[in-house]
Amino acid sequence: MGDLKTVVLVLGCAANLLLVAGILWSMFQPERRVWPPIHSTGAHKIVVWGLTCVGFGSAIVLGLLEWGELDFPWIIRWGLGLCLIVLGNAVVWSGVMQLGIAVTSGDEGVLRTRGLYRFSRNPQYVADMAILIGIGLLSASILAWPVIITGVTALALAPFAEERWLIDRYGDAYRAYLQKTRRFL
Repeated sequence: MGDLKTVVLVLGCAANLLLVAGILWSMFQPERRVWPPIHSTGAHKIVVWGLTCVGFGSAIVLGLLEWGELDFPWIIRWGLGLCLIVLGNAVVWSGVMQLGIAVTSGDEGVLRTRGLYRFSRNPQYVADMAILIGIGLLSASILAWPVIITGVTALALAPFAEERWLIDRYGDAYRAYLQKTRRFL
């Protein structure tokens, strides 16, 4: 079981760190960025969604394999942890419904400033961070936390890679949105 945990831990952290590297590359090399993609292709979507699924999946698997290793109080695990997972999923899927799966996957769309997007410029990223943290709290797994931390890091950095792209696409409308709506909460 120890070898399986190690493999899952390494895969999860590696996937998340590859996302971090791509996001950082995109921030510092915007003319050759990988997120948002210059040209959204099926292969690009498979890579991004694949890495994201490996990161989230690894946190879940480690959480199940190490269920209850940390001595978190019941209210933290089942009250806060489960609440973050449920609420996070509700927000993420609401955001996907507002934007559409193609735009969520990196295709160009229209600027959304209503619904969840009037409270946060990045409600899906915030919700995904909540889901990951909720997984860590609910499972009370020690080994899930490195995967969760690297995943949250990727999610927290992604808006910084997107903002310049959004300004280029939507100009003054996005600049006005920047002024009145917070990046995260």
